[in-house]
Amino acid sequence: MNESYLYVGLYLLSILISVVSQLLLKISANKTYSSPIREYLNPYVIVAYGFFFLATILTMLALKYVPLSSAPVLESLSYILISILGYFVLKEKFNRKKLVGMAVILVGVFLFNL
Repeated sequence: MNESYLYVGLYLLSILISVVSQLLLKISANKTYSSPIREYLNPYVIVAYGFFFLATILTMLALKYVPLSSAPVLESLSYILISILGYFVLKEKFNRKKLVGMAVILVGVFLFNL
């Protein structure tokens, strides 16, 4: 297996972890809390920021070997992942514009990596 694929995989893992972090923050934001302190110091928020930190470390490691020109292209996959997780976890709906946008992102990522 080519070593660069390992680091691309590591970068994709960091993107997935970041997406899960965003999902946890959205779940926390949808809840009502008795005080502002509880709003920001609850398990969802704490775990989400821990995941963001982990994603940052993994991104730094991966970018040692992933070309910088590829990083934003791969990062655009997070828009698709967060939409999919939002659909299944938060019951958010897809509309035609969102589906077309996700298709354009996928085509763009595919074409960039040819």
